[in-house]
Amino acid sequence: MITKDAETAAPAAPAPTSDEPRPDERKKKRRAWDEAPRWQIYVPLGIYLLFTLIPFYWILLFALRPAGSTSLVPWPMTFEHFDKVWTERSFGTYFQNSVLIAVATLVMTTLVALAGGYALARFDFRIKRGFMLALLCSQFVPGALLLVPLFQIFAELRMINSLASVIIAETVFQLPLSMILISGFIRNVPYSLEEAAWVDGCNRFDAFRIVVLPLLRPGLIAVGSFAFVHAWNHFLFALMFLSDQSKQTIPVGLNTLLSSDSVDLGALAAGGIIAAVPVVVVFAFIQKWLITGFSAGAVKG
Repeated sequence: MITKDAETAAPAAPAPTSDEPRPDERKKKRRAWDEAPRWQIYVPLGIYLLFTLIPFYWILLFALRPAGSTSLVPWPMTFEHFDKVWTERSFGTYFQNSVLIAVATLVMTTLVALAGGYALARFDFRIKRGFMLALLCSQFVPGALLLVPLFQIFAELRMINSLASVIIAETVFQLPLSMILISGFIRNVPYSLEEAAWVDGCNRFDAFRIVVLPLLRPGLIAVGSFAFVHAWNHFLFALMFLSDQSKQTIPVGLNTLLSSDSVDLGALAAGGIIAAVPVVVVFAFIQKWLITGFSAGAVKG
C-alpha cells in the first residue's frame, strides 16, 4: 500500500520544454511539409491545358479565316466555310438525320434498358448470372463484327437505306452496357420504398413510376447521354446501311470532304465544329446530373 509520504516523494512528470513543438504545431508543420508548391500544380495543368486548347484553336482558325490566308489570327473573320458546308455540301440534311438518329437511339435505349435493368435488379431467375455474364462479354465484341449479320437481317426485312436500320443497330449496340448501369442505379434505391408504396395501395408499376423513377434521373441522364453521343459520332453503321446522300449523317458527311487529290481544310474545320457543337452543348447542360449519376452508380447499395 502506497503511503501519503511515498506519493509526495514520487517525482513529478517532466514538463515539456519550450524547445519541443506542441501537437498543433506538429500538425501545421507536417501539413506544410506535405503540401506541394503551387507551381508544381499549376505548371502541369497549364501544359495540359495548352495541349487541349491548341487543337481547338487550330480548328477555329481554319474555319474562320479566309481561304488561302496564313495568318495565325482569324481576322478578318469569315463564315464562308460554314455556308459552304451547310448548303453546298448538304450538312444541313446530315445534321437533321444525325439529330433524328441520336434522339431516337437515346429514347429507345433508355426505355428498353430501364425495363431490363429493373428486372435484373429486382427479380431472381435461374439464368440471371449467365445473362449478366453474356451482357458483359458482349462489350468485348467490336461493332465491325456485327455488320454482316445485321446487314443480312435488314436486307431480309427490306430496311436497308432507311434511318430505322441505323437506329435499331445503334440501340442494340448500346443496350448491354446501359442495362448493366441502370440495374446498378436501381439497386441503390432501397426496396423498402417500393414496399411502402405497395402498402399504400400502389401496384408494382405505379410504385416504380412514383417512387423509383424520380430517384433514377441522374442515372438515366448518364445512360442517355452516352447513347446520344455514341449514336451522334458513330460512323460505321451509317456508312454501311445508308446509301442515299440525303440520308447520310454528320460523320459520313465529314468523310466526303476528304479526297485523295486535295483537302479543303476550311470546309473540313467548319464541318468538325458543326459536328462538335451539339455534343458540347448537351454536356454543358447535363454536367451536374451526369456527375451525380456516375457517383450513384459507383456505390453498391
